[in-house]
Amino acid sequence: MRNTVVEAARFLAARSAEPIALGDVADHVGYSPFHLARSFERQLGMPPGQFLAAHRFQRAKRLLLAGDLRIIDVCHAVGFTSVGTFTTRFTAAVGRTPLEFRRLPDLLEHAPPRPVLLPGDAPGGGVVTGSVRLSPAALAMLSPEGGAPSVYVGVFPRRAARGTPVSGTLLDERGDFVLVDVPPGTYWVLGTALPASPDPQAQLVPGHTVSGAAKEPVRVSVAAPVHHRDLALDLRPDWSAPVVVALPPLASPDTERAVALAGYGPGRGKPVPSAPLPMR
Repeated sequence: MRNTVVEAARFLAARSAEPIALGDVADHVGYSPFHLARSFERQLGMPPGQFLAAHRFQRAKRLLLAGDLRIIDVCHAVGFTSVGTFTTRFTAAVGRTPLEFRRLPDLLEHAPPRPVLLPGDAPGGGVVTGSVRLSPAALAMLSPEGGAPSVYVGVFPRRAARGTPVSGTLLDERGDFVLVDVPPGTYWVLGTALPASPDPQAQLVPGHTVSGAAKEPVRVSVAAPVHHRDLALDLRPDWSAPVVVALPPLASPDTERAVALAGYGPGRGKPVPSAPLPMR
């Protein structure tokens, strides 16, 4: 079944700009839509519709940064017919409206990301610790001339990075992380690495996806508030779902403040410098 799901994912990725329905994918791989949708989510961590949207939003991010196309033109170029639906779903997945996202390179140029901890909204809540390892292929892709890539880790309600993490961090050079103040619930620990580049656009829309997820979810409760999960990040195939959430501005308190003060968005919590991170 894994090969069938991969073929369905390839089909969706290759046709992400076209009008396409689950039935089209199911016909292509020879399975019923219901059976394919269940297997797809079980294997790849998200339903086919969300997978397709991730590819569309990644292309939309490139178009937003590449020129002066109107939002409605970007909407139509990536397969949406309603600009309202596009804006709502883009914002939910990326964590910024299309207009906010377009303005991020200028903001980040003056306030580049730095190691930071973004706590959850439950003071004294759950804690997730761990370490991150990048594969040789990932390191070669992200740092061809040396330099440390930017490694982000966060806890999310689902096995896909969408919107803003419940708690997140941009790691320092040690490669260890502590995520704090996580409210009770079940979460996935996800990570991604972005190029070792000062160019904001390269970090907002990387050419390749390097990502990974913990093997098991984290179930935070009063009885079990502390958890440990290690992450292995690897270079993903071109057809795989990109990480569409805008992570660099979350690691730039000045950018968060500028976005909030300009009225472009609500901001998110109060970031805390991550050196040193509190271990508990």
